[in-house]
Parts: sequence; structure tokens; C-alpha cells
Amino acid sequence: MREILTALLLVAAVEGLLLAGFPEAMRRAMEETSRMPARLLRIAGFGFAVIGIFGLWAMRHFAGS
Repeated sequence: MREILTALLLVAAVEGLLLAGFPEAMRRAMEETSRMPARLLRIAGFGFAVIGIFGLWAMRHFAGS
């Protein structure tokens, strides 16, 4: 549970830094994303989730923690 909370807080920190540092670029990205079809967003979300889960597994498996 601690790892999930750490990951969520890290995402919040990175997103906050991006919004603070590049507000107009983030606004454009959000506008473009809002126009994308839901199917494409689902596919992209699933793909990133798989990459993230595999990456975490690989780090824990090969780093020996």
C-alpha cells in the first residue's frame, strides 16, 4: 500500500510541476486529449498501464529488492 501511495504522490508532483512550468502547453495537450476518441484513450491507457506494471516488475526482479 505504501508503494501505491508513493507512486500516486509522485504522479501528482510531476503533474503539478508540468502545470506550473508549462501551463499553455498543458492546456493544449488537455484540449487535444479531450478531442480524442474514447477507444483510443482506453487503448493508450491500457498500454501505459502494462508498460508501468512490467517496468515495476522488471525493476524489482532484476534489482533484487
